[in-house]
Amino acid sequence: MNSLHIASYNIHKGFSAFNRLRVHELRAGLEGLAPDLVFLQEVQGMHQRHAVRHTNWPVQPQHEFLAGAMWRDHAYGRNVVYEHGHHGNAILSRYPIVKSDNHDITTYSFEKRGMLHCEIAVPGLPQPLHCLCVHLSLAGQGRRRQFEMLTERVADAIPADAPLIIAGDFNDWSNQADRLLADKLALTEVFQNSAGRPARSFPSGLPLLRLDRIYARGFHIEGAQVLHGRPWSRISDHAPISARLVPSDTEKDMNGFSLPSFNPRSPQ
Repeated sequence: MNSLHIASYNIHKGFSAFNRLRVHELRAGLEGLAPDLVFLQEVQGMHQRHAVRHTNWPVQPQHEFLAGAMWRDHAYGRNVVYEHGHHGNAILSRYPIVKSDNHDITTYSFEKRGMLHCEIAVPGLPQPLHCLCVHLSLAGQGRRRQFEMLTERVADAIPADAPLIIAGDFNDWSNQADRLLADKLALTEVFQNSAGRPARSFPSGLPLLRLDRIYARGFHIEGAQVLHGRPWSRISDHAPISARLVPSDTEKDMNGFSLPSFNPRSPQ
């Protein structure tokens, strides 16, 4: 493997910003982009009312429908359950997902949130790639607690030298994630080197807010982009973001210097 192509996308349950069904255009767009790994948020696992209302509603859960023949493995984490269905996060992968777990990171009862953790066997990597797909709280206090939960999960379940990607909709317009998460875990946001801060990704028609992120550890950042304009602005209320990552020596950082030692539980 020379590089790993990553994408993260809040798909708005397969509907446009104006609530028009776009799940078929969504699948075509993702297939055209053709990333190796796709981190998805607001994935509709089931919705009985939509299935009756829309004649072209997919029979399969959205993560299976979107995976199609391109992504051989996929995992879904159900976060929000209601009378007629449920939705959550998903990861689509060209490579085998050897393990997956979904963890409740809800901080408010009215706002269910989850963290989908997958271990993926990527050719060329000496150990599994750990991938966390998240959709964080709209409230600042809730997000701060979720950053703590993410840090604890990494400390407890992921070896310090393992390659790691955390991606999703962070709802973090004030960019607290760098201080409260990335610095503690020696992570690099994929737009940091080129732009110095996360990219604007919301709303998709005219991106103003920096909500969506891809953080990586154990990789060089080869490039990153926000996919705005058509067809993406017609598909969801968020713009997808993508990056190309090249595996680095686990004892080196993105610039070739030694990684800083870190204690995920220490205050910073």
